[in-house]
Amino acid sequence: MNAHLLNAALDAAERRWRVFPLRPSDKRPALHGETACPGTGDCAAGHRKWEQRATADPDRIRSAWSAGAFNVGLATGPSGLVVVDLDPVKAKDPKGTPDGVTSLQALCERAGQTVPATYRTRTASGGHHLYFTAPDGVRLGNSTGRLGKHIDTRAHGGYVVAAGSTLPHGTYDVVDPTEPVPLPEWLCALLTPRQPSRALMVAPAPVRASRYAAAALRAETAAVAGAGEGVRNWTLVRAARALGRFIPSGDLDRHEVEQALNSAGLRAGLRENECRAAVTSALNWSVANNSGRPA
Repeated sequence: MNAHLLNAALDAAERRWRVFPLRPSDKRPALHGETACPGTGDCAAGHRKWEQRATADPDRIRSAWSAGAFNVGLATGPSGLVVVDLDPVKAKDPKGTPDGVTSLQALCERAGQTVPATYRTRTASGGHHLYFTAPDGVRLGNSTGRLGKHIDTRAHGGYVVAAGSTLPHGTYDVVDPTEPVPLPEWLCALLTPRQPSRALMVAPAPVRASRYAAAALRAETAAVAGAGEGVRNWTLVRAARALGRFIPSGDLDRHEVEQALNSAGLRAGLRENECRAAVTSALNWSVANNSGRPA
């Protein structure tokens, strides 16, 4: 097993990919953590994390894997890779939830693209990893669900378990040995963080709002800005419906409400187009259902 995993690590290094040891039959790094750092060797000048210690040096790899049957971790950022992780359906998922492969196929169809043919591995759980070379001039990080249900990505700050590694319930195997192709531009665009417009980043104070309406605007925008992942969109819609009651009476100006809520949504981590669509729809509903002055 040691020889098998050593060869897997050396195979990755031949592609100039940076690897580091994972615990035997596990996905967690086998390196020491910051609190247990001895301050010697690689860490003589300060603690170095797994991404910093990942290497393509054959001698260092042989030395590391001679100590045990370590699985192979592949640091995607230093390796110049973006890996699209397509997970299988989980037991807790509602009936009809698509797996990552199905979600990617649907995403490609909507974009008028084909599923890229590139280096691909099958994971121990039955999912797939698609390897792409990272685009020049763009520093991509990790993402969870941004491209679709059960689709994650790993780039800078992330790692994947390399082919040849073994877990108790399966192995990581190469199913398409094709050399990794460049990350398609349309996928890169979906993964690149959008810079919000300057107009949306600063929410102006309401001009002619009543004291109560102004207080409601401050409270609702604060709630949206502080909403966590999973409830951000719901909080934004609820806030827009609550504030929309003040628009027909003239206590709040619609443009001011839109700017304030869009700005708060961006601070919470939502995308600009998500904010605009949710706020517009919720305000339309609220205005249509509230014609008088709020009590």
